[in-house]
Amino acid sequence: MSLNDLRQKKLRGEKITSITVYDYSFAKVIDKVGFDIILVGDSLGNVILGYDTTIPVSISDMEYHTRAVARGTSRGLLISDMPFMTYSNQSDALTNAGKLMQAGAQMVKLEGGEWLRETILQLTKCGIPVCAHLGLTPQSIHKIGGLKIQGRDKTSAEAILSSAISLEQAGAELLVIECVPLALGKTIAEHLSIPVIGIGAGAYTDGQILVLYDVIGVSPQLPNFSKNFLKESNSISEALVKYTTAVRDGSFPPA
Repeated sequence: MSLNDLRQKKLRGEKITSITVYDYSFAKVIDKVGFDIILVGDSLGNVILGYDTTIPVSISDMEYHTRAVARGTSRGLLISDMPFMTYSNQSDALTNAGKLMQAGAQMVKLEGGEWLRETILQLTKCGIPVCAHLGLTPQSIHKIGGLKIQGRDKTSAEAILSSAISLEQAGAELLVIECVPLALGKTIAEHLSIPVIGIGAGAYTDGQILVLYDVIGVSPQLPNFSKNFLKESNSISEALVKYTTAVRDGSFPPA
């Protein structure tokens, strides 16, 4: 699955399926199901390492888990999160993105708005594809005051849309938009030519992403925008197939 394949899916109106995973064994199962995008997320800090936030996750943690997932992946586009404070300047961003690419990632994901423009420009000049991440950005949890919906009012919604357009112009080739109102998710997907993947952003983005452990009901607390597909399945593989099917036929998330 290439970035061009994902762009073509957007043009054809075909939903893009994505999931977050952290190890080889689950990566093999996910690869067999046939997800379009596989993300090695810094949410491993919460669900694997037991931290309260993603902030303690290190670049070494991300390298380790990226290598494990890459060994089990042959189909989906593999993206790896750049953890907290590993891209605060262009020099660090290049060094740390290079580590993740060498570990097997095909793209790196960065959380943040227009302040990332120059960093994204530099990364793409060096041949490193970038996925931007707007809306709820968990690495900024202490600044935004908790895990809550972003873009509720007109001013903040316009700011998120403006940032999305700006980061696409800087060279971002994919966008994850998290925890924003349905109407804002729809507007962003319509304004951008790159694929927009939603998580808690409504049914009208170009695709959906969920954390694997939420999909199979392992997470201690299931987010209200997620669904435990294992409840109505006989196996993890069946649950994952039901998730991809629901995304592709538009029944998840509900409109």
